[in-house]
Order: sequence, then C-alpha cells, then structure tokens
Amino acid sequence: FISGFLFNVFRRDMRRLIACSLLLADKDYYKLLGLSKDASNRDIRQAFKKLALTMHPDKNPNDQSSHEKFLKINRAYEVLKDEDLRKKYDKYGEKGLQDSFQGGRYESWSFYRYDFGIYDDDLEIITLDRGDFDAAVDSGELWFVNFYFPRCSHCHDLAPMWREFAKEMDGVLKIGAVNCGDNNRLCHSKGVSSYPSLYMFKAGMNAQKYFGDRSKESLMKFAIQFVHGKVMELWHGKVAKSHRKQSWLRDCLGSQTRQKLAGMLEDLVHVGWVDCSTQAELCTSLNVETSFTAYFPPGVSLRQRDGTLAIMSLDAREIYREVMQHLPDLEALTWDTFSVGRVDCLAEAQLCKSLYIHKPSIAVFRGIDDFEVYHGKYLLYNIVAFAKESVRSHITTLRPENFPHNDKEPWLVDFFVPWCPPCRALLPELRKASIWLFGQLKFGTLDCTMHDTVCTMYNIQAYPTTVIFNQSKTHHYEGHHSASSILEFIEDMVNPVVEDLTPDSFQQLVLQRQPNETWALDFFAPWCGPCQALLPEWRRLARLVLGLVRVGTVDCQRYHSFCQGQNVRVYPELRIFPQEALRPEFYQSYNGWHRDAHSLRAWALGFLPRVSVDLSPEDFRTQVLQGQEHWVLDFYAPWCGPCQHFAPEFEFLAQLVKGTVRAGKLDCQAYEQTCQAAGIRAYPTVRFYPYLDTTKVRQQVHRLPVACGHLVALLANLQQAGRRQLRESGLKR
Repeated sequence: FISGFLFNVFRRDMRRLIACSLLLADKDYYKLLGLSKDASNRDIRQAFKKLALTMHPDKNPNDQSSHEKFLKINRAYEVLKDEDLRKKYDKYGEKGLQDSFQGGRYESWSFYRYDFGIYDDDLEIITLDRGDFDAAVDSGELWFVNFYFPRCSHCHDLAPMWREFAKEMDGVLKIGAVNCGDNNRLCHSKGVSSYPSLYMFKAGMNAQKYFGDRSKESLMKFAIQFVHGKVMELWHGKVAKSHRKQSWLRDCLGSQTRQKLAGMLEDLVHVGWVDCSTQAELCTSLNVETSFTAYFPPGVSLRQRDGTLAIMSLDAREIYREVMQHLPDLEALTWDTFSVGRVDCLAEAQLCKSLYIHKPSIAVFRGIDDFEVYHGKYLLYNIVAFAKESVRSHITTLRPENFPHNDKEPWLVDFFVPWCPPCRALLPELRKASIWLFGQLKFGTLDCTMHDTVCTMYNIQAYPTTVIFNQSKTHHYEGHHSASSILEFIEDMVNPVVEDLTPDSFQQLVLQRQPNETWALDFFAPWCGPCQALLPEWRRLARLVLGLVRVGTVDCQRYHSFCQGQNVRVYPELRIFPQEALRPEFYQSYNGWHRDAHSLRAWALGFLPRVSVDLSPEDFRTQVLQGQEHWVLDFYAPWCGPCQHFAPEFEFLAQLVKGTVRAGKLDCQAYEQTCQAAGIRAYPTVRFYPYLDTTKVRQQVHRLPVACGHLVALLANLQQAGRRQLRESGLKR
C-alpha cells in the first residue's frame, strides 16, 4: 500500500513537473498572443482578451489540455503587461524571469467577457498606464480621467455615459481611463481610494476631482469650465481693430459650442461672435443678412467676403475639421533656412541623408548637428512631452561620424532600436539624467537599426544596452531603467561603494580580512532577472552601512568555477562574513523575504558587535550626569513594540557616533524611578547629554523612532544649541 501510494504521488508530481516544463519551454510570448514586439499595453490587453474568450477552460470543458493552454497565454499576458517583467523578458528571455514571477492563476470566463479592460475598444477614450500617465497629463493638454476597478459595478454603470461624454467632447479635451486593477500603485499615488473616481488634470494645475452626478450634461458643465480658449464678442470698434495677420472664426453657434471650438482651436484661430440683434449696424456693414459661420484666414479683413470660408454646420467637430484643412501650412525648410517647420526629404534628399532620416520623422533640433529624433507613438501628448523634454535635455543623436570612440570626456551611450518598448520607456529617463549630470557626463543614443556596424563592433546583443565610455574603460549599466538609478550608478562609478571582487581579491580581502571587518557579498549572474533587480538596492545598502560593513559583488558568469567551488547554486546568493569569526571562511546566508536596502541593512548590522551599553541608575548618575563625555541615551521598556523596532536604529546610531559620543540604554521597566526622575513620560525617548567644558546640558533629541541620519544631524545641531544656551545664561565656559 505504501509503495503504491508513493508511486502515485511520484507520478502526480512528475505530471506537474512535465506540464510546468512544457509551459516554461513554450514559444515566444509575443507570438503566443499574436503581437509584434512594439505592441502597446492596450494592444496586449486586446490580444489577450480575444484569445481568452475562445481558449478559456470554461468554454472548452471537454478539452483536458485547455488549462495548460490557457496558462501559457495568461503567463505571456502577465509578463508583457508589466513594464519591469517585460524588460527582463525582452533582454534575457524566460531565464530572466526565474524567481521573479509566480503564475498559475486566472479569472473566470465571465470576468474576461464583461469586466476585463472596459475601455480598451473605445477609440475616443485613451487607456493610460503607469508608463505613459505622467507624460499624458503633463503635456499641456486638458485630461479628464476615469479611475476604475474591473469588478466595480458603479464603474460598469458609468461606462455607457462615459463613452457618450467622450464622443461629445472629442477634440476639446482628452478623455482617459486607468484600470486600477492593473495599475494599483499609480492609482494609490494619485489619492484614488474609491471607484469610479473622476479627475481633471492639466500641467501647472492641481488635479480637480469631480463630485457631481454622472449625467452627460453635468459632466460637460464641469469639464467646460477648464477649457480656457477665449471666445470674443465682436462689436464695431473690435472689428475695425482686427489684425489682418490673424485667423478668425465668426459664428452663430450656441455658447457651449463656441467654448468647445475655442478650446479645440486654441492658439490656432481666434473665435468670435456677433449678436446682430444688438449690433444691427455692424451686421449691415458686414453684409450679413442671415446667420452663418465663417472662417477668415490671415490677411482677410472681417469686412471682406471674398476669401472667407462659409461653413454650413452647427457641429463643433465638423467646423473644426473644415477649419484645420484651410489653415496655412508649415514653412518648408531647406538646408539654408533650416530652423523650425517641415522638411520635404524628396526635395532635400541630401539634408535628410546626412541626418540618417529615411522615413517620416519628428525631430527637435538644438543646432544643425545637435538633434534628437522622436521614436514614440504618434499621439499628440507624447509628442508634446518629447518636445518639452528634448529642448531642455542634453542628448546627442549619435552616428558613425560623431560616435565617441576615443573621446577624452566620459559618455553614456544608449544602444537601442525604435520598435523596442523598454527602449522607448528609457529615453525620457535618459533626458532627465542628462539634465542632472550636465557638465559631468555626455549622453548619446545610437539607433542600431540604422547603425548596426557600430553596434556589432561593441557586441550589442540586447536592447536597450547602456554603456559608459570613460576613455579606454567601458562599463555596462545593468540597473533599473530610471533617471535616479542611472544617477546612483554614475555616483558609484566616481566614488564606488560596492567592490567588484575576483577570486584573488576575495582571498586577500575577505578571507584575510582584519579582525574588525565585516563583509557582505552578492554572488550574481548578469543574465539573472532578480540579480538585476537587486543591484540598485545592493548599492543603496553599501551607502547605508558605509564605514561599518564592506559590501562587494562576485560575477558568477565570469568566475563560474570559483562560485561552484564556493557552493553557490542559485542567484543572487547573499552572504555575510562577520568580524571575529572562528574561521575566516565562515558565513551566513540571507534568507529574508524582502530584498530592499533597509531590510538588508538590518540583516547586515545584526552581525556587528554591540556598541551601546546598558546603564544602571548609578551609571546614569556618575557617567552621564556627572561624567565628562557626550552621551546619547535610549530610554525604553522591554514590552514596548516601538522600542523594539527602534533598537536596531539606535544601535546603528551608536556605530556611527562611536569615538565621539557614547551611546547608552536605560531600561525604564527595571529602573522606573530613575526614568520618572529624569522626566521620561513615553517610550522610546532619546536624549542627548553633551558635556560642554564643566557643564552637562540635557537635550531631548526625539521621542519617536526616526532615521539614524536624522538623529546624527540632530546631535550636531543640539550640541551647538547647548553652547548657545550656556552663552545666553551667562555661565562661564
């Protein structure tokens, strides 16, 4: 019986293992969903929903393999919809997702049919995600955004009205929707706590929440007050002063339609109207006999009828389209007049060829050789955001002629391809970083679809690949694709806090370390997704424990045999080699769940010898109050939860001020009378007792746990305050 039972368990587990192996080994995620690699999040959702409605096990109850099939497309969707997981998959494939993604769960068929991606099929409603939300609302356009949750019944009730409203306001403002089920962090950061929540956004304006009823009329009344296009009422004197170089639209429309047109045509055409019941003389002089809407192009006076365009429509969108077709075209530029406008690459083939522009493109030029080409989606808010960022940034579009092969100045070069979504997501972050690091580092981008020879020369095999060229040395950036992470990486290059160890340096620095040294090491592989995610946190850890713990890394792809000899079997493997160990090769591995810098710091500091001392009432009186040293004290109670959380912070403080300020702890449960006499009313209470020549001055630092960096700053400030107090009281120094 036992043998049969064990055999059945083994057979069941083997089936699961084989199914899991088949799942992991399946074909490309993009092909599974029928997508190209430049697919947007909206494209990914639409493709997955289409497959989910036909392949779901609920719709295929007689197909025993439907569960495994659906798991495959569900995993592909879960990876590709997540910006960070998609970057890892694009760069490292399935291998890069190990330990960073746990799949296997999916919703019922009815969820995908009725609740999934409510607005993904609506042309007038733009679905915003974490990656493009800020670019949209900061573009200068007016955005009315619906934050919804897929399972929220009120959200579904609003959906038909939101679609009608979007069609009515199309062209006046942008109507957006954010799925808070997929973008929980984004919604939380915007203060969204209930669904649906409707907010109006515009650059330079605080977000305005809508609290009215959900009728189309109420939504329009709320929205139209934010449309700032100006509508002018014309009278005789105004007409006489109208500038001949300006475009005018004079109409007989309702006030709301006029305001919508003014918003749609803002900065393009002035919108004005004439009330012929009160301005009869003006209408007679203009030969106006019946109500009509007319467009007056630049150079045509409002008193002229020749050259004007009569528009026989009362619909704002139809009038807008008619006017846009008759606006003056952009100036055609040549090599000699190159400034702002458009370039006809058939007529100016030499110019476009010299810039390696072979297809219709948008570019911002800061000079004839200093320009940046736009590679994103052709949506107005994305283009506007690009133009604003590019004008202020310092990124050079590189070509073979200006590539910094042997430049004496350091360069950060981003090797990318335009069809790659992670590449496009990185470009705005590079622009921010180029502003922060202006004068210290030059930034450039190289399009590997245009200049594959240069990319091959530097063995670029994945996109984006970011390389720092510092004269003869090159450094590959492997951190998060954000401006702050790039800045940290550059700072670490200039003042490295993490030491890259080889087998030889491991022997010399770790195994032969000084008795008072502690080492924390990260054994990693460059292709490992979790390893890449850990790197920025590992560098932050090194800064947090600087001077207390030495932090290093070992590249196990480069030193594979060495890592095998150290019994490293998984990546990343985090180990600490404590000081004063009985054997130099003794270590402890990190088994914690969280891999953020502060969790790692608590782990590392736990291996340092304690610096703070426990004080008795007698010690407090003789050493602190009557002694000739600076003291910082932690008054605590063993039963106090905040005291327990604060204990590692206080010990860290003690380590930082060691040699300058002594650190002590007083147990207020054991020595209640001493704490009461000292005026302690809550736990933990931290006090600083500086010795200023012949006088001890008590200063309360903080009653609650705070970061040690803050406490160190407070100690310095309070020491100065104590000296001022002595001077003001007239005491002899």
